[in-house]
Amino acid sequence: MVDFTLTPEQEELRARARKFAIEEILPVAWEFDQKDEIPVHILKKGVEAGLISMDVPVAYGGQGRNLFEFALAVEEMAAACPGLATSLFDNSLGAEPLLICKNREAQAKYLPKLAKEGKRMAFATSEPTTGSDVAGIRCKATPDGDDFILNGTKYWVTNGGVADYYSIFATVDPKSRHQGIAAFLVERDWEGVRVGKHIPKLGQRCSNTVGVKLENVRVPKENVLAPPGEGFVLAMKTFARTRPMIGAFAVGAMRSALEYSIDYAKKRSAFGQRIGEFQAIQFKLAEMYQKLETSRLLVWRAAWEADQHRDPTIPASIAKFYSSEAAIEVLNDALQIFGGYGYTKYFPIEKLLRDVRLLAIYEGTSEIQRMVVAKYLLTEYQAIMPKLDALPMFTQGGGEGESRGAAYKCKICGHIHYGDEAPEECPVCFFPKGAFSKLS
Repeated sequence: MVDFTLTPEQEELRARARKFAIEEILPVAWEFDQKDEIPVHILKKGVEAGLISMDVPVAYGGQGRNLFEFALAVEEMAAACPGLATSLFDNSLGAEPLLICKNREAQAKYLPKLAKEGKRMAFATSEPTTGSDVAGIRCKATPDGDDFILNGTKYWVTNGGVADYYSIFATVDPKSRHQGIAAFLVERDWEGVRVGKHIPKLGQRCSNTVGVKLENVRVPKENVLAPPGEGFVLAMKTFARTRPMIGAFAVGAMRSALEYSIDYAKKRSAFGQRIGEFQAIQFKLAEMYQKLETSRLLVWRAAWEADQHRDPTIPASIAKFYSSEAAIEVLNDALQIFGGYGYTKYFPIEKLLRDVRLLAIYEGTSEIQRMVVAKYLLTEYQAIMPKLDALPMFTQGGGEGESRGAAYKCKICGHIHYGDEAPEECPVCFFPKGAFSKLS
């Protein structure tokens, strides 16, 4: 049975996240967006509020929250500031490879630090010349006994400037692509780890983004999260579990944009009446709400699939590319409703629009998500309806006991021929007899 009722515990989590968003995030969002700086004190408060690293298992001192519950909290935080929501959630993105890897020793050592000590962890696959093509990474991992020596640069590392640990993906051989990739847990204070300056961005300016330079960094055996050949799969499993949260960022931003737009439409007058009374504005609001509700359902479904230990890859990709693009459309419509005021920094829409633009890019662009879904449709999707060649689009007969004989269908143009055998030539497209297949 399908049931969208939240449990009392989930209701409490959502209420707590909403309170934190309105009382802690919202008052600082515009100030730190203007500064292009991450408010680290909010991350610390997020730990105190139990809204960071919620997915660390109870066995390691965490809350053991599932992805569905995480989506509830992320929506609330993103409604206040998508950029800060990214940084608040990023601990779980960084820790996901650790959570789902086979290295129990590393899990026992580091997960309690995330859950109990508020340590921060960042995720690093991208490089200055490699983003969507994860298999093309060039950061080198050279075996040295049981250890590995890392050399290279990781880029676009969210929270990288404030992280204690990094999930680093590197390769033993760039030419081997997928087969050469491994994953490592690297501590920031290890010798050879250098963190770059914050990268200035169009939006999500409350979220820290840096490059991380690795120069002869020795990684001991116990910090190998995935050996060569298994790192790419670990990265893809990580994305399949975290992409629904990108959708949750979008849902939160859309919800705020809609609410601000409703408020403005009820107050702003033009041509002698409130602009909310104009059908053009009403249609925009209705479509904004439609996209918001659709996106939330897709996010919930994708998170639920992951929580049921099913492969969430396809629903996660759909949730991400639909909701991220819907958010851009909704924010564009919101700005249009606000008109010139929406274009100014005196109103909230321009910041939200800048923030959501990134959603269609990071953790796999919309184009990558379409490739993932298209590949599934063409290679794995199981059709329910019969093949076109076997589709019974023909006359069965004139009445009881009456038959028109066998039916043959042209596989080229679809023409149906009735008779004891196929015609020598299709009378419609002129293909020879071999183009016909028997239907009955």
